[in-house]
Amino acid sequence: MKRLLIFLFSLVYVASYAQSDIITAAEAAKIIKNNKNVRIIDASKAKLYNAAHLKNAINISAAEVVNNDEIPGLLKSPEELSKLFGSKGISEKNEIIVYDEGSQKYSSRIYWVLKYLGAGNVKILHKDNNAWRKARLVQTAKKPFFKKTVFNVKLNKSIYASMDEVEKSLKNPAVKIVDARSPDDYNGKTETSDGHIPGAVNLFFKDVLTSTNAFKSKDELQKLATAKGITPDKEIIVYCMTGVKASVVFVALKEVLGYKNVKLYDGAYEEWWANYKPLVK
Repeated sequence: MKRLLIFLFSLVYVASYAQSDIITAAEAAKIIKNNKNVRIIDASKAKLYNAAHLKNAINISAAEVVNNDEIPGLLKSPEELSKLFGSKGISEKNEIIVYDEGSQKYSSRIYWVLKYLGAGNVKILHKDNNAWRKARLVQTAKKPFFKKTVFNVKLNKSIYASMDEVEKSLKNPAVKIVDARSPDDYNGKTETSDGHIPGAVNLFFKDVLTSTNAFKSKDELQKLATAKGITPDKEIIVYCMTGVKASVVFVALKEVLGYKNVKLYDGAYEEWWANYKPLVK
């Protein structure tokens, strides 16, 4: 009976882990070895990418997917993003592995963008040099070349929240708005913030990560979320200053906790503030 219970527990653990888009270095190595059509995206800034990156990784930084015209950090149009990924040899049909310099910010942002555009098979790999060495993941300064392809966009609107949607949700008890910025930004105590969206709770993106910037365990995150009233029965809308840090909390809620109804407000604080929407301290 004891062996049977251990076996059943193992099956449940493996099944739940397999459903997550967060993968280990060993899992990444296996995918890379077995799938010739895998595409690896290094979401770090160009300087770090140029110094060293995973073999065959393509550099697409978080700055490349946004327009910084009137509103900083606002996502480019689907047509522009389709052209960007296609020009790098990335299709929505590829299995895609995304990582960054280790902060989870940029990998989570690119992950969310790809999922929003309709890419079905996207994984996040945390940069951990020790784990990478054990898994024999090779780093190089050599840049790969992939032929241009077509990235067909099929927007996944279930994970996207517009400014109007957020505004309509302010007095809806079935919706929980989550501010992923620092407590000082949330409380309007910095030069760049006049406060937060009314009714929003503060879950700082760094609080969902360990000291090494890996995502915390499911139990740890559940305690954090529950204490803030962020429960799976609600629709969750996450935002930050420009959509980057909120992406980390989005991944934590969606992929670690398995919450079904999580959206990211891409326009974020910058759009809300620019349109004179209400803020409180």
